[in-house]
Amino acid sequence: MGGVSELNSEDAKIITLARSSRARTGAAEGAAVRDETGRTYAATGVDLPSLKLSALQVAVAMAVSSGAESLEAAALVSTADAATASDVTTVRELGPEATVLLAAPDGTLRAALEA
Repeated sequence: MGGVSELNSEDAKIITLARSSRARTGAAEGAAVRDETGRTYAATGVDLPSLKLSALQVAVAMAVSSGAESLEAAALVSTADAATASDVTTVRELGPEATVLLAAPDGTLRAALEA
């Protein structure tokens, strides 16, 4: 698939937010989600001795804790070739129809997982 410019503007925005989160902290992964009202939440992973969460899990948790009732889309920026099954499951719990976008660190879209 091609770059972010081929996406709709809202999907390009969450990829940009995920890239920014990743770059800001030097994290391996960045993620962002968009809820049913268009609000966005961006995050990186948490890797503490007592708590380990992926970037997508943190972004979904931020959305839930802010009152989101569902998700429209999620983006993961990573060097990995695919999102983990647990990340996709986490997104689908709040957004059964949400598209999960996987992008390279430069923003190039690698995959779009439709429900």
